[in-house]
Amino acid sequence: MIQTAKRIANVEEYYFSRKLAEVRGLDTPELRVINLGIGSPDQAPSSNTIDALIASAKLPTSHGYQNYKGIPALRKGIADFYKNIYNVSLDSETMILPLMGSKEGIMHISMAFVNEGDEVLIPDPGYPTYSSVANLVGAKLRPYALREELNWGIDIDALKKSDLSKVKLMWINFPHMPTGRTASKEELKELVDLARKHQFLIVNDNPYSLILNESPMSILSIEGADEVALELNSLSKSHNMAGWRIGWVAGRKEYIDATLRVKSNMDSGMFMPMQQAAAEALKNGKQWFDELNKMYGDRKKVAKQILDVLGCTYADKQSGLFVWAKASDAIVDVEKWNDEILYGTKVFITPGLIFGEAGKRYIRISLCSTVEALTEALNRIKKFLNEKSAAGKHAAVKA
Repeated sequence: MIQTAKRIANVEEYYFSRKLAEVRGLDTPELRVINLGIGSPDQAPSSNTIDALIASAKLPTSHGYQNYKGIPALRKGIADFYKNIYNVSLDSETMILPLMGSKEGIMHISMAFVNEGDEVLIPDPGYPTYSSVANLVGAKLRPYALREELNWGIDIDALKKSDLSKVKLMWINFPHMPTGRTASKEELKELVDLARKHQFLIVNDNPYSLILNESPMSILSIEGADEVALELNSLSKSHNMAGWRIGWVAGRKEYIDATLRVKSNMDSGMFMPMQQAAAEALKNGKQWFDELNKMYGDRKKVAKQILDVLGCTYADKQSGLFVWAKASDAIVDVEKWNDEILYGTKVFITPGLIFGEAGKRYIRISLCSTVEALTEALNRIKKFLNEKSAAGKHAAVKA
């Protein structure tokens, strides 16, 4: 057996890659598993997006290698999107790099900027890939707390008091996953000022800003951000295009060029029809997003009912595709409880511990299932809890 590289010693298989195989094993024709775990939109992209894909795919000229920087129409579409949504002006030629999903950008940016031994600030709770990639490039992880008592805001005062001299990169993610927390302009300004003072790169991972969020914001709108900040974004969540793997990184030309030096050695460009379809998707208007958010709002009402039945507490105002909730103090082991629900009802809910130490008392419900599926999950859980309660009372009587 050839030994694996040391760099993967501290990197585990992605939680959903492993757990969903277990979940699929519970699926039977008699009782299907209801997956309320992963944030994969279940609706189609806009019709103009699909039409553009089909039209381009029929052209014989659409199937060759593409420019590593993406086609001009896509970069212009992203620039127009940033101007319309965030009031941020980007040079489409030099300040935008399309990606095969923003997830690959986490790796490319880390490889372009982080040396072995550099410190990387990782949110806790936060997206697990930030930690995994930091381990892969040999960085030292520096978790920073998002505190419940601050409504899951960053404890910026604690960061200011800490030694940041070895920090090279800071990951932030607003609207935040998993908590649904949005950041104010003032908070982002404090973070940008901190990065400028200590000369580290700050990257905002921003795929949720159009989902149940009244005030979309880009870190690139903050004064001074161009000196120290990049932003990742994608069409996965906001445009129902998760499987298409289309995202981008935006920011200062020199930082984009550095990221391109890595990316251009990793792939040979994105399929032309998908780029042209993405350019069309970026033209979706207010009505399209209003209808999308109405759907998610309806689903969220049922998700909250599920959490109420489970005895969880949660903040009413959460943006993004999930509802983040705290388990009752009566639950000793949240992960074990989570599995009891899964095996007792065939309803999968994500345990918060996968997002870091601060998530151990929490669970997360995805809004990427229909109202009907969520209602079915609610009914199964009610039945399971009632039967469990009745069994407990019966055991107590016998005793």
